[in-house]
Amino acid sequence: MADSGRPGRIGVAVTGASGAPYAQRLLHHLLAAHCDVALVFSAAARIVWREELGQVLPTDVEEMATVLRAALPDTGTLRCYDERDWFSPLASGSHAPDALVICPCSGGTLAAVAQGLSNNLSERAADVMLKEGRKLVLVPRESPVSAIHLENMLKLARLGVCILPASPGFYTRPQSIDELLDFVVARILDQLGLGRDFGPQWGL
Repeated sequence: MADSGRPGRIGVAVTGASGAPYAQRLLHHLLAAHCDVALVFSAAARIVWREELGQVLPTDVEEMATVLRAALPDTGTLRCYDERDWFSPLASGSHAPDALVICPCSGGTLAAVAQGLSNNLSERAADVMLKEGRKLVLVPRESPVSAIHLENMLKLARLGVCILPASPGFYTRPQSIDELLDFVVARILDQLGLGRDFGPQWGL
């Protein structure tokens, strides 16, 4: 986990649920906090990203990083990995990041993580977090949820996984989409132990 005075090494997996703007906003704040970010997209996530953000992501991971960085803060480090790259540090407990966020987390990815599957790098990265006892945050956005989804969430929550639904609050009287996104992203950063200077906090 990140601690005061040291930016975190954070893995981010983007899967095929709707919610690409949450992932983009999360990347923005992680890089603004000077984090070292290891990023992986599923094939479905790249399609959703194009549909929701209007940005086409190249399949080449170095080109992908260049395209993403153009709209993100010029701080921190961003490395992209192919979902089949088993040599990625995300795939190994010996060089795993401090924490992993799957945002958004599709129902299929949720099920795979709950069953300990490793069919792609996102799933393997989550499996590594579980076996190494490191922080894992899942951000499901699908609605409504079935009993299967709920059972998978409960199973993972009992293992110490943070289930953080993308459910923005309105008591802050948000005036923009970015403020709605930041409501959720701020809570992700709180789970990662990263300080933040944006978004209101209850009672403050």
